[in-house]
Amino acid sequence: MRAVTWHGRADVQVDTVPDPTLQEDTDVIVEITSSGICGSDLHLIEVMAPFMTKGDVMGHEPMGVVREVGSAVTAVKPGDRVVVPFNISCGTCWMCSQGLQSQCETTQNREQGFGASLFGYTKLYGQVPGGQAEYLRVPFGNTLPIKVPEGAPDDRFVYLSDVLPTSWQAVQYAATPPGGTLLVLGLGPIGDMCTRIAHHLGIEHVYAADVVPERLARASARGTNVIRSTKKDDVVQAIQDATAGRGADAVIDAVGMEAHGSPLAQIAQKATAVVPDAVMEKVMQVAGIDRLAALNTAIDAVRRGGTISLSGVYGGATDPLPLMRMFDKQVQLRMGQANVWRWVPDILPLLVDDDPLGVDDFATHRVPLEQAPQAYANFREKKDGAVKVLLQP
Repeated sequence: MRAVTWHGRADVQVDTVPDPTLQEDTDVIVEITSSGICGSDLHLIEVMAPFMTKGDVMGHEPMGVVREVGSAVTAVKPGDRVVVPFNISCGTCWMCSQGLQSQCETTQNREQGFGASLFGYTKLYGQVPGGQAEYLRVPFGNTLPIKVPEGAPDDRFVYLSDVLPTSWQAVQYAATPPGGTLLVLGLGPIGDMCTRIAHHLGIEHVYAADVVPERLARASARGTNVIRSTKKDDVVQAIQDATAGRGADAVIDAVGMEAHGSPLAQIAQKATAVVPDAVMEKVMQVAGIDRLAALNTAIDAVRRGGTISLSGVYGGATDPLPLMRMFDKQVQLRMGQANVWRWVPDILPLLVDDDPLGVDDFATHRVPLEQAPQAYANFREKKDGAVKVLLQP
């Protein structure tokens, strides 16, 4: 089969790789019909490169059609249409029963000290082949795949794999009070969807900060108050002006390690491109390598007693936090990989009939799998208005 594979920093290619096969009697094989490119995928060809291996199949936002099932699979059958969550969870352990599928005890990567395995990600999370491919082996066929209706195009359901539950969890964790103000930092796919979910859930005052014109236009068109800057002083001043000087009740950091404005961390991130992987892998497990500009903006922009919700990915092991300031402001901080199945019952009904979240036109680009390298480059460099890209084998 053809698949998007990792070949190094800023280097993805489309290769012919072996077809996946059933390995357990609960496995299913899914023929992929759509698979998103995520901002987290860009981390793999940048700062997280030391944890990758040449030939790794990428992608963790797939959906498709079941083509083969193991002998113990009864929940789905060949021909069923399914979305595959990005985190690999058994659905039956204690953590899964608590709605913490991202911490699944069956697939936890204990030797690495990390949570549940992820499709198409680093050796820290199991190094499981991903879904930017023609076919995907999916374990836990009775509990992991999300069966979706026939008829509507893939765009209606594909974001159940990651974008929708990640954004839904971010908004829920933010816990904006009635009549309150929510600030979203970053209007990439997750930040954009956070604003849409916030409006849908009735949050009255939604603000978002970014500098990319296409992203600002998308958010503004759906009623979000946009702040056309990512500089901390500009964002903090704008949100204080809107809240009688108090600050936002809740802030979602949808940027994470990609933020600019942290020179020392920027040097550390660039070092991953020149220091041998074996060395840098060890360094990253004990050092702070994140650019914390977005998080520092969130800490300054949130009101005293407010909540910060982190959905942007961070990769540093010992990033310095301004704990005195956070303690003094009585900041509540919530974060973590999205627990996909925790939120599916809330989200799936919104996708069946109407389209309140605007998923039908959420993607800006739909391209064949063979064009993945250029699609990655455009998304990485924010060219050609690329906000959300779907690969279609």
